[in-house]
Amino acid sequence: MLNRLLLICLFVLTASIIAVSCKKDIEDRRANDIDEDLVWDVTDSLGTYATQFVNNLYNYLPDGFDRIGGDFLDAATDDAIPSRNSSSVAYFANGYLNAQNYPDAFFAKGYEGIRAVNILLMNIHKIPFKVTADGSYEALRKYWKAEGRFIRAMCYWELVRRYGGVPLIGDQVFSLKDNLQLPRSTYEECINYIVNECDAIQDSLRTDPMDVNYWGRVGKAAALALKSRVLLYAASPLFNGGGFEQNENLRKLNSYLDYKPSRWDSAAKAAKDLLDYASQKGLTLQAEFRDVFTTINPKEVFLANLKAKTANLEQNHGPVGFASPTVVSRGYTSPTQELVDAFTDTTGRNISEPGTVYANTDPYAKRDPRLGWTVLYNGRRWLATPGVVETYNGGKDRPGGTAIQTKTGYYLRKFMGYFDNPTNTNTTYTTQFHNFIIFRLAEAYLNYAEAVNEMGQTEEAVKSIIELRKRAKIEPSKVAANRYGIKTGITQEEMRTLIRKERRVELAFEEHRFWDLRRWKVAGDALNGKLHGISITKAANNSFTYAQQEVANVKFNQRLYRMPIPYSEISKNKSFIQNEGW
Repeated sequence: MLNRLLLICLFVLTASIIAVSCKKDIEDRRANDIDEDLVWDVTDSLGTYATQFVNNLYNYLPDGFDRIGGDFLDAATDDAIPSRNSSSVAYFANGYLNAQNYPDAFFAKGYEGIRAVNILLMNIHKIPFKVTADGSYEALRKYWKAEGRFIRAMCYWELVRRYGGVPLIGDQVFSLKDNLQLPRSTYEECINYIVNECDAIQDSLRTDPMDVNYWGRVGKAAALALKSRVLLYAASPLFNGGGFEQNENLRKLNSYLDYKPSRWDSAAKAAKDLLDYASQKGLTLQAEFRDVFTTINPKEVFLANLKAKTANLEQNHGPVGFASPTVVSRGYTSPTQELVDAFTDTTGRNISEPGTVYANTDPYAKRDPRLGWTVLYNGRRWLATPGVVETYNGGKDRPGGTAIQTKTGYYLRKFMGYFDNPTNTNTTYTTQFHNFIIFRLAEAYLNYAEAVNEMGQTEEAVKSIIELRKRAKIEPSKVAANRYGIKTGITQEEMRTLIRKERRVELAFEEHRFWDLRRWKVAGDALNGKLHGISITKAANNSFTYAQQEVANVKFNQRLYRMPIPYSEISKNKSFIQNEGW
């Protein structure tokens, strides 16, 4: 990890030096020759500049931290709302979204990444790696090509899940003289391409778990994980014969025209292949849920977008009452009551279920421990001074007035440092690793459970969910012996609901909920209507009363199942068909 960060910094420094020392030389060359001459240096046996080029490719991997106008994408779902009134992420839910103000445009960046990878593949043979006894330098060429192809496949995936079918350009590097009027490929063609790329490169990537010097590089597990995610989406209701477009040609660009149960079988097999590989390589769930997001753990996290240590997340999302001359806490994210209510009690029962140990007079006690590692609520410890979150009306973290503060009575906890440790003496935020997780083992368990349940193998799905609930510290036998809150004889439909809720709580704020609601084709139900928070009143005897309150009225239009292809692309490429409703 450190090597990669240092190399990225080195690339910027080296580029500056080259710009000065080679100014006259560069002026004597055609602009298109600069990269070829300097990056793909035929005398560079160490591949110094090529290494820097490959490192830069990693900038095209997803990064979900505060990327929509400073907010998490989950603030565009029923899991959270933005605390700021002017946030662009609110466009997804307030009905103001259009093709011009769309805040998650990825089209240009996606093809920029694809082009960069194609440049790598076109030129990597030029590097004359020196021969070593162990072949380590020559092995780099194989790894780089495979890593590049993965990043290209990932760029295509990010394009396809936003826009549907997009042009597949293979290994081509276009010039201004080329015909760029390329039509959109079909959804099926794009899915086949991504899956085939994952199959082709998986055995050319490094095996897992990664040595610390390579953590953050793409390994075989990441390729298997991408394939698993792609096939799970492809089998889901929106895409598996579930398109809504009136125009059949457009529907074909965005989904399969027919429904095939075998697509669930393909998704299940891909997830099982990943789980089997993880088992063979000793890749396991982290012992503590909280540590997945604050420690470097290549055994559970297959791929993450690495960051230097900062206090950015704490400063942007910490409770506002902890602000001081030495602490910044802006409280930008307000998790909803709907998300909080999705967490079970400690026995695995839903909080509205008969027999629950949950009590609405003490709503955060006896809950799934993941709740406390995802959301900061009233009474939760935070820093040493002042020490306790106060989101009751008039409390330091919900003082009222016009200042930015929680709209729901909750703040974000996930991803932040261990500042609620009872022995923590910190009075200010210290820098932490905040590496955005792209793929981790828990998702593989969830993917497998969902796919096999849809195939009618409900008890097989139960086994995967039990693994996650064990790690979450749900009690094993209160509902049914060693089933961690999953009742005996659970039906396929009941299990479907449970799996979807389990994804919601396990993967909250990791950019899954936004896409899950769409691929399940239930966004019209979940994202039309009122969202809620909690209003807490503190009495003179320091007791609290809790009342649910409406905090937002959200809207979802069917066209939001697809994203608008940017107008700039539509106007340049007359072969493009815009998605329906835009």
